Amino acid sequence: MVRFSPLVSVVALGLFAMTACAPVGRQVMGDPQDPYPLTAPPRVGQIVHLPTGTLVSPAQMLAVATDARIVYVGETHDNPASHRLELQVLQALAERYPGRLALGMEMFVRSQQPALDRWVAGELDEKAFLKESRWFENWNMDFAYYRDLLDLARERHIPVIALDAEKSLVKAVRSTAPEQLGPAERAQLPELDLTDPYQRGLVTAIFGDHSHGGMAIDGFIRAQTLRDETMAESAARYLASPDGGDKHLLVVAGGDHVSSGFGIPRRVFRRLPASSVIIGGKELDIPPDKLDRLMNVTVPDFPMVPYDFLVYQAYEDLPEPGIRLGVMIEPAPGGRGLAVKGVLPGSNAERAGLQPGDILLSLDGEPLTGNFDLTYAVQRKHPGDRGVVLVERQGKSMKQEIVFLAPQKGQHHGK
Repeated sequence: MVRFSPLVSVVALGLFAMTACAPVGRQVMGDPQDPYPLTAPPRVGQIVHLPTGTLVSPAQMLAVATDARIVYVGETHDNPASHRLELQVLQALAERYPGRLALGMEMFVRSQQPALDRWVAGELDEKAFLKESRWFENWNMDFAYYRDLLDLARERHIPVIALDAEKSLVKAVRSTAPEQLGPAERAQLPELDLTDPYQRGLVTAIFGDHSHGGMAIDGFIRAQTLRDETMAESAARYLASPDGGDKHLLVVAGGDHVSSGFGIPRRVFRRLPASSVIIGGKELDIPPDKLDRLMNVTVPDFPMVPYDFLVYQAYEDLPEPGIRLGVMIEPAPGGRGLAVKGVLPGSNAERAGLQPGDILLSLDGEPLTGNFDLTYAVQRKHPGDRGVVLVERQGKSMKQEIVFLAPQKGQHHGK
């Protein structure tokens, strides 16, 4: 005979009563996105392991993260703190896996891969790389944000993988359903999963804060899904290739492409199941002049943590403000320099006496044959630097000295 103690009987009866009286349906305890909230407000520099609510050091985070085959870092594109975090992770991976590491970047589309390969091989200096890769056409952000990361990749011979879809294909998918595209465009498409409810929820929220010129929400979702699927395909294809079969991969992309895992990470795993860790940042100190950079978006609550590790950051500026000349230009007829179409008030160009109708032939002795030449030369200047521009005005050549001053906050000074 089996005997039950009175205590066991009471406990069993209590459990039965609670089960019988429990309301039908699922009960959610706590916040799935922050299941173990911190007991005190976070501070800049702190790192929390979100699944456990444990504060960790940078070394502890990197020790765990580099165990994974793929590390995703979600960035705020114009925050230098995000880029230092990426550099920190790349350095840790390079030290742990010398010769067995690659860097995948949202910032490059697949057609830029040859330029990336030549950069890593040391065949291009920075100016030649930016020109050959069409950096300012494809990403159009100050290269200073990414210089240290790409310099390290070249120094350590770390392959850099272009992840993103061609802009022309994204534009086509935004306006046309995939099945209605022409054969050439359909051949470029990765396998598309347009059914993810979390992707749709996030993209719908972001869509509400963008000027879309009458574009339908379905087109916006298709375009964002295409980009995530292409980046996932690029990453998985490389890791499954002979060149990438023994390598670890750091993927850097905007936070919305990796947070909560349903953007790039889930789509990589569908193609190539592999261990991964997601790291992201959250800006705590946001200066008033950066408030207009924040999207007016109410993101849905998702049933998962946004990142494995969350790094609290300040929203910073580049160490030195970007220098601008302050002209609107276009190539001059016959390829003879750059024609000045306009000069912005209060700009360096106005102070130097440049005028609409001038043709800029060279800067500091370097010929100006295209817009890129001027953009690159000016961005290499620091506040207080001087330069000499050779100008043709009404058929006569003259030299004008320019003192390059940083623009005041809120000013936009063109090229």
